Amino acid sequence: PGPGLITVRLKFLNDTEQVAVVRPEDTVGGLKSRFFPGQESQMRFIYRGQLLQDQGRTLRSLHVTDNCVIHCHRSRRAAAPPAPATATSGSLPVSAGSLVLPTVVLVLAVVWYCRINYRQLFTAPATVSLIGVTVLCSFLAFGLYRH
Repeated sequence: PGPGLITVRLKFLNDTEQVAVVRPEDTVGGLKSRFFPGQESQMRFIYRGQLLQDQGRTLRSLHVTDNCVIHCHRSRRAAAPPAPATATSGSLPVSAGSLVLPTVVLVLAVVWYCRINYRQLFTAPATVSLIGVTVLCSFLAFGLYRH
């Protein structure tokens, strides 16, 4: 770079890099608009483990020096929302998070079945623990699905 300029490596999650020649007086917002025009609201910069949220801060005030690495993340926040599933497609919107509680309830039902039919295998502390976990999961289920 020329006099008064520094080289900054913009590194992405897929391990690709883009070299940026900037001035220490450039701001975070200026860096975004210069290298990612039209995508400024989607870009997140991380330097030394800190999210650079203040768009007016200069690179000098952030102690960015020559050959430093700024990690870049492109957020999907400003992207268009996905199209809703139609009723004729036959698919339901299911995520892993929505399956956690039914799975826990199923496991608890199996353990209670074993407790009732094989009570000789369960000690008193194990039974008390099973009751406690059942009550805790009940509160969790009612708390999650209460509207």
